[in-house]
Amino acid sequence: MFGHIKKYIIATRPWSFTMSLISVSVGTLLAAEEGNVSWLWFLVTAIGITLFHAAANLINDYFDTLYDIDQQDSPTAKYRPQPIISGMLTPRETLIEASLCLALTIAIGMTAAVVRSWHILWIGLIGLFTSIYYTAGPVKFKYRALGEFAVFMMWGPLMIEGAYAVQRQALSMKALYISVPFGVLVALVLFANNMRDIAYDSRHNVKTVSIMLGSRNSYILFAGLIALAYAYVLGMILTGIMSLWGLLIFLSIPKAVRLLRTFKKNVPDMADALTAQFDTVFGILLMMAIFCEARVIL
Repeated sequence: MFGHIKKYIIATRPWSFTMSLISVSVGTLLAAEEGNVSWLWFLVTAIGITLFHAAANLINDYFDTLYDIDQQDSPTAKYRPQPIISGMLTPRETLIEASLCLALTIAIGMTAAVVRSWHILWIGLIGLFTSIYYTAGPVKFKYRALGEFAVFMMWGPLMIEGAYAVQRQALSMKALYISVPFGVLVALVLFANNMRDIAYDSRHNVKTVSIMLGSRNSYILFAGLIALAYAYVLGMILTGIMSLWGLLIFLSIPKAVRLLRTFKKNVPDMADALTAQFDTVFGILLMMAIFCEARVIL
């Protein structure tokens, strides 16, 4: 029984959920700067976003397999089990699990929209549309060099503003500003994946930013956006959007340097996973900076 449940959990790629939880936490902590927050609704929001993330991962794997993008020799299959290709789940089982996760996400989102803020409705609809058509036709954001932008919007402005709105029943310019660097770095997880897959994706007629730029220019953009994220944080500190606690984020620079050195030698098989690890360190330090600024007592 446990083994049967375990395969459904692994198929959702639970190790990737930290990015969603960081986005929700950042939005909630920003709301805490302005007054009391509901930690019950924080938990409900975190569950809803995690289910959304799980559904997005499953839908991605389903359509990547349906369109023959993911095959036995795909680079991704070297370091993680692709649920359908590995035989872990059938296409039908994958689609059913994705649909169940989406149904639960919609139920939570509609409840939050009615009880907390109607901003959740339009944010949720954009997220729902993007998660389905990220790989599904006729839109296929991922295959039209729009995947990074979609990921940036979902894990940056939309999730962080959404979590803030659940608590404050409003949107925030500060939340929007602070969502930018973390959203960019989450988008770089996909960009790192696409850098690694340039040769493979080219053979399958997939269009990505990495293919358009080539390996060398892709690395320059990858490094440049990481540097820009730190410059952006410094700019927020200098303009008063963040306090000096924002300097805590710069403790992640050694992790960024190691990542860039690794990529400069050769883009590794675990390019996206390594980038996600860096994002997690950056995100946790961002949370700590906001927490210290808000002086929240958990």
